Parts: sequence; C-alpha cells; structure tokens
Amino acid sequence: MDFVQRTIDLAMKNVEEGGRPFATVIVRHGEVIAESANQVAQTSDPTAHAEILAIREACRKLGTENLTDCVIYILASPCPMCLGSLYYCSPEKVVYLTTREDYAPWYQDNRKYFELDTFYAEYAKPVEQRRLPMVQVKNGAAIKVYQRWKELNPA
Repeated sequence: MDFVQRTIDLAMKNVEEGGRPFATVIVRHGEVIAESANQVAQTSDPTAHAEILAIREACRKLGTENLTDCVIYILASPCPMCLGSLYYCSPEKVVYLTTREDYAPWYQDNRKYFELDTFYAEYAKPVEQRRLPMVQVKNGAAIKVYQRWKELNPA
C-alpha cells in the first residue's frame, strides 16, 4: 500500500464531505493500524485533529501510550497541539507531505489567539507576555496530587 497516497486520499475525501484538509495514517510493520481525517468541522471539537484521533485509535488498539515502532504519515506539518502529541507518543518517524507555507495560498486557520504564522513565536514567549490571558492560582494542595501519584507509582 502507498501510505503517502492513502493520506492524500483520506484528506481529499474529507474535503469533499465538508471537512478540513488534513489526514493521518499510522503504520506499524507495514500495516495500517489507525487512520483518520480531521473531524473538527464535523464534530465541533477543536481537538479532533487527524493526528490526535489516529494516535488515540492506534494506542487503544495496541494497548499502549507510545508508538515507538510506528511511522506516522500526516498531510501537513503539524500544529503545536499535534506536534506535542507526536512527541508524547514518540513514533519511529513522522512523514509530512506539505508545509504551512505550501498550503497558505489556499487554506488559513486563524483564531482569536491562534494564527499558524505566529504561533510558534507566541508559544516561546514567557507566559505573562502571551496573547492568551493566563493566570496561575497557587494552591499547595495541588502538588499533593503528584505526590500521591509518585507514592502509587514508584519508579
């Protein structure tokens, strides 16, 4: 199977059905174990990106939270949320087919606090300088959750 073409076909089908132009195919030992198109428009769920949905499916099928022996094919270089998920599941390799610069003449995904062109610079700023208002409310009891986790999960 041509996994690059499968990724393109999934994204094109999604566009034809009213969805966004993104898709992901996850391959393990030459076999597709999960795939998804972006489902944000269809589900009104801003986290329903193709990478996230396919990673969830693959991890559920494999009973693990890592995909170290998988290759993940994605239509475009990942957004920051998906990039974080890709790092977290640690695949063998990620193959992307286009970049934001490649598709910018035809597709823009700009939100109140999120523009792909500036987001990586925004993310690198100190919290107090970011456009998204964020306030830390310190509470000593919050750290107890992590202390308890450590008690229950000794290394």
